[in-house]
Amino acid sequence: MPDHFLHGVEVVQIDDGLRPIRTVKSSIIGLIGTAMAADAAKFPLNTPVLVTGPRQAADLGLTGTLKDAYEAVYSQGVNVAVVIRVDEGADDAGTLANVVGDGATGTGTYGFLNASSVTGQTPRILAAPGFTSTAAADPKSPVTSALIIVGERLRSVVVADGPNTNEADALADRAKFGSDRLFIVDPAVKVFDTDSAAYETRPASGYVAGLISKRDQEKGFWWSPSNQIVNGISGTARPVSFVISSTETEANRLNEAEVATIVQQDGFRLWGNRSTATDPLWTFLSVRRTADMVYESIEAAHLWAMDRPFSGQLLLDIRDSVQGYLNSLTARGALLGGRVWLDPELNTEVELKAGKLYLDFDIEPPAALEHLTFRAHRNGSYYEELVADVASVA
Repeated sequence: MPDHFLHGVEVVQIDDGLRPIRTVKSSIIGLIGTAMAADAAKFPLNTPVLVTGPRQAADLGLTGTLKDAYEAVYSQGVNVAVVIRVDEGADDAGTLANVVGDGATGTGTYGFLNASSVTGQTPRILAAPGFTSTAAADPKSPVTSALIIVGERLRSVVVADGPNTNEADALADRAKFGSDRLFIVDPAVKVFDTDSAAYETRPASGYVAGLISKRDQEKGFWWSPSNQIVNGISGTARPVSFVISSTETEANRLNEAEVATIVQQDGFRLWGNRSTATDPLWTFLSVRRTADMVYESIEAAHLWAMDRPFSGQLLLDIRDSVQGYLNSLTARGALLGGRVWLDPELNTEVELKAGKLYLDFDIEPPAALEHLTFRAHRNGSYYEELVADVASVA
């Protein structure tokens, strides 16, 4: 306490104690694309804009890809998205370059890195419908690659479209990637367009991004979006064979190769849990996202602790705040468990004098139930019971 003379009474506020940790918002979608007829004042080029409803989205105009992308998200019951509009190039390659953008100038996909400071929201689910699908024989999509780079910095996941041709091409396209943040879906979907009064083929990524966001809001970020009805579609661009108990279907082969798909089973359902991760620990998209949200929330919640003088109380407050948060997530089912501890071997005199503190914690996000096996047995003794029951009646 500061030393000063006082002839009287004063109250000194002591702000030691636990701080509640709030989970960061996981459901914000980031969409990038073209909208030539958009209101340029409301949707400036290469600038993140927070769209909160269809009336605002109407200012995107009727042309380009962003209108359809937002409608795909909205059809899942999701209103909010961060939208970045880019200009059309002289040709398809030029437009693709505009979507990719430049990290140095923050254009294109790299504009999502500025979303928090511009809109107050960080997109955690990134998609560029119409620009992530490439032919199997082509190099991997530069837009998908750029979104993965941005996703790693923002702790976001990327929903990308497969080539939308056939199963073999989808598997070939999947082999180009190895990121635990990438979720590939193939094929595209059929949608009835009211402007043309006809069925059109559209990328599935916008619909899947909306489904992930919807699942977050209804259940939580630790729930897989798989096995959920995709609203707003009339079918898939090609039939996808599916039998829930058979390994010899296209849906199962795609899932085995870490490509999600959409199957028809009491409605059209997203089917697939896996990202393109190379590390089996992070193969489930929901596990990756759960860890991301825990890490991000813990970091964001400890601004208060920075630059305070070391004390035993400070260390206890930080440790116990994190432990309380992990306990809360465990009680909600977001984690199977979590524990926090201070390691004396890391927190040496030298490190502490340098202003460094190390706090260890462990967590285990719940995996999705992907393979359920019922073991059926024959039991001939039931015949004996049958005879005994009949004999007792006689």
